[in-house]
Amino acid sequence: METKTKGLTPRLRAVAELVRHGAFVADVGTDHAYLPIALVSEGRAVGAVASDINEGPYLRAKKNVEEQHLENKITTVHCAGLSGIDKYSPTDILICGMGGELIASIIDDAPFTKDPKIRLVLQPMTHPEILREYLLKNGFEILFERIVKEEKLYQIICAEYSGKNKNIDYNDAELLLGRLNINAGGEQLVALVCHHLNILERISTAKHSALTDSTFEDGLIEKLKEIKNDCSRAL
Repeated sequence: METKTKGLTPRLRAVAELVRHGAFVADVGTDHAYLPIALVSEGRAVGAVASDINEGPYLRAKKNVEEQHLENKITTVHCAGLSGIDKYSPTDILICGMGGELIASIIDDAPFTKDPKIRLVLQPMTHPEILREYLLKNGFEILFERIVKEEKLYQIICAEYSGKNKNIDYNDAELLLGRLNINAGGEQLVALVCHHLNILERISTAKHSALTDSTFEDGLIEKLKEIKNDCSRAL
């Protein structure tokens, strides 16, 4: 799964590498249209639709596409989420740089995504556990996961619809970190675990001080410590 994608940040490059060769891409919340421009320019995607709900990013994307003379292959659309995007028949849908709850909502509002032929490549900025739980509860199978480091750590989730509910198999740590990420291990996973441990320990301390229930946080902290120890021993 390699693509040149010169000029893309490590985060966007990792997203691009999960796009299938010959795909028609829908890039939701495209902002500057960097992803579709790179994918189409290098021949990984045959075409794309780049959409954004905000006028400023939409106009920036449109301008960038025109400057690259790719108007015949990339359509820019001013719309909310995946509204109306089904008419372009995308094969690979990219939703990056939004909260996990919002990404889940965008997918939920677009029933056409429940198609085994469509691939979702998602990069939540927050609450990956909510996004994973939504996907697994609604028949999507998680195929690939990545942890990418820039100025912070990002998680990337690649999923396709299978119609099977696999949520019962996942525990809280797997929803937060990703089962495939945990199985892969590595330094980035250790760093991600440490990041979440710091947050959870602060929350737990605050709850203990306020004499409120911290059972969830304390249980998750123990699970994350086990993962960190197992992963550190393997490095």
